[in-house]
Amino acid sequence: MNLHVKSEAAATLSRRSLLKAGAGFVLATYVARNGIAYAQDAAAAKSVNIAPNTFLVIGQDDTVTVLCKHIEFGQGPFTGMATLVAEELDADWAQMRADHAPSNPVLYKNLAFGVQGTGGSSAIANSYEQMRKVGAAARAMLVAAAADEWKVPAEEITVEKGIIRHTSSGKQSGFGALAAKAMQQPVPANPPLKDPSAFRLIGKDGAVTRLDSVAKSNGSAEYTLDIKDPGTLTVLVARSPRFGGKVASFDAAAAKAVPGVIDVREVPNGVAVYAEGFWPAKTARDLLKISWDDSKAEMRGTAQLLEEFRARAKKQGALVKQEGDVDAEIAKGGRLIETEFVFPYLAHAPMEPINAFLHWKGDTASARYGSQFPTPDHAVIAQVLGLDIAKVDLKTILAGGSFGRRAQQSTHVALELAQVAKAIGPGRPVKLVWTREDDMRGGYYRPFSLHRMRGVVRDGKIVAWSDTIVGQSIMKGSAFEAMTMKNGLDSTAYEGSNEIPYQVPNFRCDLHQVDVGVPVLWWRSVGHTHTGYAVEAFVDQLLEAAGQDPVEGRLAMMADKPRHAGVLKAVAKLADWKGAKVEAGRARGVAVVESFNTFVAQVVELSMGAEGPVVHKVWCAVDCGVAVNPDIIRAQMEGGIGFALGHILYAQQPLDEGRPVAGNFDSYRSLRINEMPEVEVVIVPSTEKPSGVGEPGVPPLGPAVANAMAKLGLPRPTQLPIRPGDSA
Repeated sequence: MNLHVKSEAAATLSRRSLLKAGAGFVLATYVARNGIAYAQDAAAAKSVNIAPNTFLVIGQDDTVTVLCKHIEFGQGPFTGMATLVAEELDADWAQMRADHAPSNPVLYKNLAFGVQGTGGSSAIANSYEQMRKVGAAARAMLVAAAADEWKVPAEEITVEKGIIRHTSSGKQSGFGALAAKAMQQPVPANPPLKDPSAFRLIGKDGAVTRLDSVAKSNGSAEYTLDIKDPGTLTVLVARSPRFGGKVASFDAAAAKAVPGVIDVREVPNGVAVYAEGFWPAKTARDLLKISWDDSKAEMRGTAQLLEEFRARAKKQGALVKQEGDVDAEIAKGGRLIETEFVFPYLAHAPMEPINAFLHWKGDTASARYGSQFPTPDHAVIAQVLGLDIAKVDLKTILAGGSFGRRAQQSTHVALELAQVAKAIGPGRPVKLVWTREDDMRGGYYRPFSLHRMRGVVRDGKIVAWSDTIVGQSIMKGSAFEAMTMKNGLDSTAYEGSNEIPYQVPNFRCDLHQVDVGVPVLWWRSVGHTHTGYAVEAFVDQLLEAAGQDPVEGRLAMMADKPRHAGVLKAVAKLADWKGAKVEAGRARGVAVVESFNTFVAQVVELSMGAEGPVVHKVWCAVDCGVAVNPDIIRAQMEGGIGFALGHILYAQQPLDEGRPVAGNFDSYRSLRINEMPEVEVVIVPSTEKPSGVGEPGVPPLGPAVANAMAKLGLPRPTQLPIRPGDSA
């Protein structure tokens, strides 16, 4: 199935007539909260669109609404995009607002991967210059409008905190009164940007507050479960308990007898129950009698997969990178260190499970849900319903977390949404709901993987390093395969293992890419979630064998990695690595990982309780280039640390003869609030371009914990989670 949006169809989305509804900057399809649609022909289909009319809605009340091309599910793009615009627009923060941009890959593509979508911690990274130019262009157009209105030279006009002034004449205005006239001005091709020394919002602590906090706190924020359009049917699908299983036959008599149930239909992925509310749908689904055909289902359990992965790891896989001759160096002698690391399947477990809304009217359709990848989602909905893509509207709304779960390379949620709508026919809206158990047992996990590490220490130095990885491909067979597969290998399976930050003269990284019938997906920090652990736990083990300090030993091998070294030095200083007196019964561990061009080092202090490690404090240093919103950066580091700690301690999704075991938080243990350690974060000053912070706080935490446990004389955990008994 081809899920790519054809260029002609994509262009059709942008060729809509101008609708004027009051003064303001408006371009591209935008459905406001009052249901009024604003649209204009896309004059900015160039590679980097900076037209203010595409991204800004300036109201007559002087509010500035930034249409954010990235989904907001807690990581802060609403605030980040608005900060960039407001800085160059010289707006007052109190007038800033944000909303999601509509689905339109021509206007709102992610410059990192060419379609509209959020992922890879790329929101600020790909938008930094673009959105600043949007603000700068809007400012120039407002100034030009004021100059024309007041018949004064533009160079004599100033803009400060949302007020346009001409001092000598005493004339001034807010943005709203001049917005309509400004919209008629030509868009500057390359508006000048502020020197960073003039920033008053970017990088300034306390200068901005999050734009989404109030609505999320008072309950006015709309999520998919809040949608109650008249006539909406709630749809739950009974899916095979094994991946790859199909419906052989089913009896829906008892289900159809439940009050409120409208219909039961077979769909490609199972049996769909349509009802006037969640509980009738859930009650009816539980009463379905379904016989499953498991002839093509995945039947292996976790223990069998581990046995097969271990057997593969004994042989070299497909070569990813090689320098020097590892085998020859091992033959020379020295201290050979061999370690195996095993990483389980992990669910994403966001606060809000998967759900989506669609109203198919026959010749048109409109969808609303937390779409992380609108471009492929939009295309597949149109394809299933047999509509031109211009006849389908997709509106992204807030989502309660993701951690990768909503960025489906298979578009399986949008596909199922369209299929359940098609099965019952046009007319009534449908709201597809996945329960927590549906999501936990529905696959799309972080891949099960194994690393076999071998290293040689001689004369106090690490002279050889080998990493054989066994794991699944996230990208194989998907529309994103061409972007990430190199020589037939999925780069997300080995990223971080092939380019370690340490100078080792003899190095090899190889991969066994295996097929398992369990659908897998990127999980917060993708490959780095396991490669970061393997690399940082192993280098600590080698440095211990070499008799070197974990910080000094790492720094000695980082001569050509100044940003890695920078965060490592910063966190060592923050934690007083050398000078601090560590309380008896406690120990510290350290790790440093680069992911998504962001550099993070963490020091963990822990003790051992009766049931396992207790982490008391985490010190964290992050270099993410220019720090646009320092408070959000710190929050993402803190959140990443808590997320990582819960998963390395407790989380796993075991398979029993192919069936996922964990179904809810009683069996998929999460970190509890009393277990959250104190966290101290330092942001390393940088003039580099901004990079992402949504994921990079996760990878260093696990190995830092493992290394601290080793300092207490305990084995470094080689099979996660550390406390598996607590996950069941």
